[in-house]
This record gives sequence, structure tokens and C-alpha cells, in this order.
Amino acid sequence: MRVSHNETLIIRKKIWPRSLSDFGSMTFILVIVPLIYWFELWIVLPDLYEFGTLTYFIHFFMGNYMMLNIVGNFTFTVLCDTSTRRKIVPVNAATARDGWRLCSSCEALSPPRSWHCPTCDTCILKRDHHCIFTGCCVGHYNHRYFLMFIFYLFAATAYAFIFNNFFIWSKIQFEFPLSIIKVVFPLAIFVFGFDGSIEQFYLLLYIVSVVGMLFTGVLCVYHFHLIFQGLVCNEKNKKDYSYNLGFKQNILEVFGHKWYFALFNPYVESILPHDGIIWDTASSWKQNSEKTR
Repeated sequence: MRVSHNETLIIRKKIWPRSLSDFGSMTFILVIVPLIYWFELWIVLPDLYEFGTLTYFIHFFMGNYMMLNIVGNFTFTVLCDTSTRRKIVPVNAATARDGWRLCSSCEALSPPRSWHCPTCDTCILKRDHHCIFTGCCVGHYNHRYFLMFIFYLFAATAYAFIFNNFFIWSKIQFEFPLSIIKVVFPLAIFVFGFDGSIEQFYLLLYIVSVVGMLFTGVLCVYHFHLIFQGLVCNEKNKKDYSYNLGFKQNILEVFGHKWYFALFNPYVESILPHDGIIWDTASSWKQNSEKTR
């Protein structure tokens, strides 16, 4: 059964982090992302390219475009309510048999692919995982935004990595072995001090961006691999491939019918083929496909 839903964004009532780890991780993102943005476009870029040149404006545009996507996708991931509380869940004798469970915490029936999050204290529609960097769960309605958030973080840090190498190696005066320690162990900068030089602070930002590039790269590989298989994290652990509808349809399930726009612009509305409650399975999808031939 295919159900299309043109629903506007429903904002979560409680958007502040509910645990200390969420608060710390989210604060780190809110501080380090603008800081690295400033470093790349106002320190590194003018040092490598002369202001007013075509090359300068191309890289300046790309930096702002990536930042726009990072901020937009992060914001929608945090604000979007993807819990079962956002709507009245229809339950009848026909649907309650397959995949529905009674959540003792919510004291309500939870539809298929939904699980309770103890941190958010609610059941999440098609719950993938709880993200400490956004302070909320990733589920049916904000899955697209989370994936694009980590993708553009990776793209931005990888893009900056190329230019940062030219900038850092030309600015930093290395002293063996102290400088090597500072590069390999970023926190050693706080132990040994900045030596009264702003270059040491630049080195710290460089190292943070490299670590961020590696971390978000691994996340992208892991989560996009799940998407291509039609899975969320919990289903992968249980090896449940019931909702694998094929490569193309699996992408539509997350990014919606305008997926080609959703990949490049977080502000584009892309209607999802399901409501987060009633799902097609691999068997039912195959039967419907054969009937339409």
C-alpha cells in the first residue's frame, strides 16, 4: 500500500538537549562549525588567493554553499518532530497484528519500525538512532536532513583539507619533537601551550577539521550503506531486510519524490512516500509491482 503525505514541518516541543552528553556534543558542534567556517573563508582563503579573482569567488561561493547546507540540515534535524506524538496513530484489528507493539513507557501502541528512545522519552517513527550531536533522534521525518548534514560536513572538511595543507605547512614553524607531538595529539597543545602564537591555534583548527573529515566520512559510508539496503540501525542489528524495496525506491523512502533537489537544498519540500506508520514490505512491493506490469 502506497501512501503519499504532503505534511509541513512539525516542530518538536522540547528541542533542548535532555542529557549532559547531548548538551556537550551539541555545544561543540555549534561552536566548532562556525569557528572553522571563519578560519577557512577569512584566514585560509585570502592567504592562498587574492581577493577579487575568479578563483577566490568560486571557492568563497562553495564554502558558503556548503555552510548553508550544514546549517539548514542541522536545523531541520533538530527541529523536526519525528515521534509518534506528532499524529493520532490509527489502529484497527487488521493493522495491529503485524509489527505493532505495546510500548510500556508511552503506554500506547507503537507502529512497525518504531522504537522507544529513553533519552527523548517517546517512540520515534522509523527510529534509526539517537544522535548526541543534534540532541535528538533520527527517524522518518528528519532522516533526510541528518544524512545531508553529515554528508556536507564531510564534503566541507574534505574540501578544506586540500587548502589547509598548503596554508598550515607554510605557516607553522616545526620544532622536533614538540611540533610532532602537537600534530599527532591535538590536546597536547593545551598541555604545552600555544607558545604565544596564533599559528598554534590554526594548527588546532586544522587537526579538528581532519578528525571531523575522517569521522563524518565513516558515518557517511555506514549510514548510506544502510539506506541503500532499506535499513535503519536497529533492523541491521536484527538482520531484518523486510523493507528493502530496491536501490531506487530505498532512496525515495528517505529523500522523497524530489530527492534530486533534496540532495542539494535542505529547504526544498520533498514528499515522502509513506506516513511513518503504514509500510510497504519487500513481498508486498513485489506483488504490487507485478500487478502494475
